[in-house]
Amino acid sequence: MFEGILGEITKLSPLGIYLALFFFSYIENIFPPSPSDMVVVIGGTLIGTGAISLMPTLFLTTIGSVAGFMTLYYLGSKLDKKVLRTKNIKFISMNALDKVEKWFIQYGNWIIAINRFLPGTRSVVSFFAGLSEVDPKMTIILSTASALLWNSLILALGIVFGKNVQLVDHFLNTYSNIACAITITIVLFVIIKYFYKKISTKR
Repeated sequence: MFEGILGEITKLSPLGIYLALFFFSYIENIFPPSPSDMVVVIGGTLIGTGAISLMPTLFLTTIGSVAGFMTLYYLGSKLDKKVLRTKNIKFISMNALDKVEKWFIQYGNWIIAINRFLPGTRSVVSFFAGLSEVDPKMTIILSTASALLWNSLILALGIVFGKNVQLVDHFLNTYSNIACAITITIVLFVIIKYFYKKISTKR
């Protein structure tokens, strides 16, 4: 897959490459299955060959990531105000929603700060940040810092290991699997703890 994407992107002009990097960085927050991290690594590979430059690549991938994050943040904030609070949606518990909001308001800044390092959960984090009405200015600052650090890391991987595409692909897949496993474990622990308390209270 890596070689196929690399082959297609290298056919583009430098401007086309920059636009592709921005697009994939943005769209990954809206449609998580998109291979944005892989494309950014390819950007690092192309930096190593001199096809494009580091600073514009880092800037555009970071701005794309933040723009995508804030798009779902905005949708979350609007959905909360116009739909979820109407009580017309029977399958959504307002009590559960209030608890999620309180929890996110308490720990949301930390979650936003590391969101780019949590593959598979980035869209959820941005949506619930908006749903919980986390301060938008702080959200932009923290999501920018998170995207900047993450993109710097994977661009560096592309620059250093660009010729060994299988090694980079393996590293990202391994990291993604470990991060997802840890996230799922934490979520399951929180759910089990919640229901245990609920059962204990009834007794």
